[in-house]
Amino acid sequence: MTTDKTAIRDAATVIVLRNRLTDPSILMGQRGAKAAFMPNKFVFPGGAVDPADANVPMAAALPALCTERLAEKSEPGLQLALAAAAIRELWEETGLILGSPGSWRDAAPSDWQGFAQMGFQPSADALQFVFRAVTPPGRPRRFDARFFLVDADAIQGDLDDFSHASDELSHLQWVKLDKARDLDLPFITEVVLAEIAARVTDPEPPTSVPFYLNNDEASLFLRLKGYPMPETD
Repeated sequence: MTTDKTAIRDAATVIVLRNRLTDPSILMGQRGAKAAFMPNKFVFPGGAVDPADANVPMAAALPALCTERLAEKSEPGLQLALAAAAIRELWEETGLILGSPGSWRDAAPSDWQGFAQMGFQPSADALQFVFRAVTPPGRPRRFDARFFLVDADAIQGDLDDFSHASDELSHLQWVKLDKARDLDLPFITEVVLAEIAARVTDPEPPTSVPFYLNNDEASLFLRLKGYPMPETD
């Protein structure tokens, strides 16, 4: 059985923001020259959802508003898998851990064994859903990518230690937010950077999440708002 490489795959991307109130910078790396998708481009850590991600136990769940917005115009029940994929890809590509100290009750899936061996369980409560984009038709790979913002203070350990990273991204570095556009970036990364720069000093969730939808008929710029939150006394 062959896999359709042009099929749209769900994916998660993580924007780690450091020193957001004083001297903001973001974590980026460069894709390889032979990569089928966005070769040589500087990107945020991220990648496709794996089947095992849907069953990964979380030490802390996604925020309620984040969960609701992820559910809009999506396959039901995908939120946990997206959050897990974000945390796993951050670990695989940078060696940084978004989690809480603790041991796994059951054996970790193969893609998570290195994470578990570090003595942590994944934790999603610091993730903030801030952008969504579908790769335009005609590209060698297509993704329905959800972008998550996370404050670097939520990361465990040394923020400059990339010794556990895979070789998928090279030149891992903290890039000053106001200098990031000097790099060779994909178009959608530039759009996301503009969104982050506009609200870097505001830790609250955005009033709505931009959704850049590309299909065979048109390119649409939508907004995801989530369901009305219940009133409290």
